[in-house]
Amino acid sequence: MGRYFGTDGIRGAVGDFLNEDLAFRLGRSLRTLSCRTVLIGRDTRESGPQLAAAVTRGAIEAGLDVIDLGVVPTPLLSYACGRLDAIGVMITASHNPFTDNGLKVFLKGKKLYESEEGALEDDIAGIRFVSASVRPGHILPAIDAIGMYDELVRPVIVSSRLRIAIDCANGATYRIAPRCFAETGAEIISTGVTPDGRNINLGVGSTHIEHLQKYVVEEHCDAGFAFDGDGDRLIAVGKNGEIYDGDMLVYVVAVALEKRGLLNQRTVALTKMSNLGLVKALARRGITTVQTDVGDKFVLEALEQNDYTLGGENSGHIIDRHLLNTGDGVLNALHILAIMTAAGVGLDVLTQDVHLYPDRLVNLRNIDKSLVKHPTIVAKVVEVASRLGSDGKVLVRASGTEPLIRVSVSAPTMEIVDASVAEIVNLIESLRS
Repeated sequence: MGRYFGTDGIRGAVGDFLNEDLAFRLGRSLRTLSCRTVLIGRDTRESGPQLAAAVTRGAIEAGLDVIDLGVVPTPLLSYACGRLDAIGVMITASHNPFTDNGLKVFLKGKKLYESEEGALEDDIAGIRFVSASVRPGHILPAIDAIGMYDELVRPVIVSSRLRIAIDCANGATYRIAPRCFAETGAEIISTGVTPDGRNINLGVGSTHIEHLQKYVVEEHCDAGFAFDGDGDRLIAVGKNGEIYDGDMLVYVVAVALEKRGLLNQRTVALTKMSNLGLVKALARRGITTVQTDVGDKFVLEALEQNDYTLGGENSGHIIDRHLLNTGDGVLNALHILAIMTAAGVGLDVLTQDVHLYPDRLVNLRNIDKSLVKHPTIVAKVVEVASRLGSDGKVLVRASGTEPLIRVSVSAPTMEIVDASVAEIVNLIESLRS
């Protein structure tokens, strides 16, 4: 991670780390990239318009032209800037509360490489010397980004008679998701579609799946789909309220693609956080897996470098390159609805061969994140991982988007999981300064 960028852009508390000055400097730093047009989108947080205006001022001062897309999901912004060979800036803190916000940067539809982020950081910090003044850029007329997205979504839409609930987290998908799902002919029941600037992710969305669970059961739905604040994650719920995280949904898509001969090299890219049960279930179907560092940009890197088709994270980022080169909650949900409709069965049947291992994730907050590199901690992680062998997994990592350390363990029984987690967490706590 750099001075400003974490694993998914710049993110922090509004008015503290993330303010209009930083947004202005970020906008101005876009001059280091190869495009001269900037598309700006945002989610529904009350701080979004001010930060968007600051990015716009910086970009225009740097001689770049700006198109404001308003409230749109991150994947739509990514797709639009890919179509137009433009820079994209998405103002969002994803699944975080409204008090946070962030700045995600895309170049021609893809997240930046570390070298490109480094160039932006040098410019933001004033390290990069700009010797000549430039002619200011302009604010350009609005474009029909929604129309572009309709073109992308249309091939995925199939006629369905299912009863489906969608939870838009009071976020960026609150208009486009109901619109897209209505095209299927399915009976759609929506929640999380009344944003007020402060209720994004508040008790709704993919990080509060209990809301959709209750909704699906009470409304007698066949399934439900929940998105996060900016629309790039997807978690599903079955008709009886059971939860299907990103791992389970990757399995559904992988099997469907493999049956159609569309899973390149019969390989799926996962992350180190993925459940061992998914790895073993895919292996039983002759599907190989590779594991990357945590973060969808690392998944995409593996897909592109090896010409794989599909990858994802258990958090709900799913990248299907037949659809789009970034995670798109709405697009993936429509694809999974199409798979369910074609098979004539629910998510329970589509995932019946996956037996997830017990696992546990503990977030240690307000802690020095550099402790993950402490020799004592590293040695302990190696010790626990060696003890678990091929039937277990241990991951201790600093969050790239929040001030915390994540400790994750997966093993054959919950007793082993709990004991292993306690062993690592207690050691980290003992080293707190």
